[in-house]
Amino acid sequence: MKEDKKVVWRKLDNSAKLFPSVSNKRFSTVFRISVLLKEKIEPFALQMAVNQALEKFVSFKVKLRKGLFWYFLEENEQIPVVEEEHNYPCKYIDPVNNNGYLFKVTYFENKINLDVFHTLTDGNTAIRFFKSIVYNYLEATHADNFEVNRRDKSVVINDTEDSYLKNYNKHLGSREKSRTAYVLKGKKLPLFAIGVIHGYIDLPKLKEVCKEKDVTITGYLTAVLIRAIYEENYKKHNGKKPIRICIPINLKKYFASTTMSNFFSYITLEADVQKDDFDNFDNILDFVKNNLKKQLNEDKVTKTMSANVKWGNNIFVKLIPLFLKNMLLKISYMIIRRYTTTTLSNLGRISVLPEYKDYIDKFLLLLAPEPVEKIKCSACSYEDKLIFTFTSILEDISIEKGFFKYLEAQGIFVELESNEVHYDLSKID
Repeated sequence: MKEDKKVVWRKLDNSAKLFPSVSNKRFSTVFRISVLLKEKIEPFALQMAVNQALEKFVSFKVKLRKGLFWYFLEENEQIPVVEEEHNYPCKYIDPVNNNGYLFKVTYFENKINLDVFHTLTDGNTAIRFFKSIVYNYLEATHADNFEVNRRDKSVVINDTEDSYLKNYNKHLGSREKSRTAYVLKGKKLPLFAIGVIHGYIDLPKLKEVCKEKDVTITGYLTAVLIRAIYEENYKKHNGKKPIRICIPINLKKYFASTTMSNFFSYITLEADVQKDDFDNFDNILDFVKNNLKKQLNEDKVTKTMSANVKWGNNIFVKLIPLFLKNMLLKISYMIIRRYTTTTLSNLGRISVLPEYKDYIDKFLLLLAPEPVEKIKCSACSYEDKLIFTFTSILEDISIEKGFFKYLEAQGIFVELESNEVHYDLSKID
């Protein structure tokens, strides 16, 4: 008699618990990582590359299930869906049409996309999985050039520790009071449409300017973003509330962790335009530098993380049935979103093994905008380019225009590209 195979399951990490309850077609909580190769994609080879990557990154081989009190992840034995791209980026991933997977791989011409539901993992871990797919694909399509390969494909990566619970401090769990943020104004695009503008920025020149200003790249880009919002939207709509920029941070830089699950937190910069003079860019830059210095230290980071973990670890929260918890989380998250104007996520430098570089043109990172944060911003760098991306549900592109024009005014060359949803790039010139 054949013995039934035991189903493998695991709990969601502390961050992942929130996303299934609040996600829907208008608020997907999906991010995208893309690669542009120097050749057209071969679908069959890509499907094989994804299947092979899953054998190594087994923590991605899961589906979402409902429990009595929480959602949980269960082993998924289906084949992941790989298909040609036919929709806007970062769309809600319907498990019914995706064989239950929490990620989606698509392709178009020479581009491969990995859309990831944030319950599965964060951007820093997703890029590891994505690079494995890209490596597998290039090895399959250029087998003669990769006969000798030093990658160890036999190693299975399955560390799914909840690093939040391991590292949080229960005595630092109090939340700091904050004010509701300025919400970007303007006419929206048709329902479910997303406008995308990529700016390919001269990285050596950007680094040179940042060195002169004694500021990090993320700090400088944040200051330019605040300026663009202030000049192109805030002033025009007589804004009163502070401009609040949410910046995700990789907690693995602060705590020892090799988990493949989520392990990120965030800081929020609150620019009080009513109190500070933001007509001068140097004032904005000083504000950003001072706030980053205050918030990017281990004590502050631990305090913010611990406040979030304490909520999810509360015994009363744990005992609320899932159907009721879903309703409460949706209401709570709608309130929380009012405390952020926009998000800027910088994934940093993406590096690849030397033997694959000749086949790769660039990488992209995109975040899903949503009804409150109508514009979201993301960045990553590859070789000598930093790619800064706006994803938006607004018709007006004044903020994007103001952002890139300011960079060019500082002598930083930018090449632009869009998905041409509602405009052409001549409007930015």
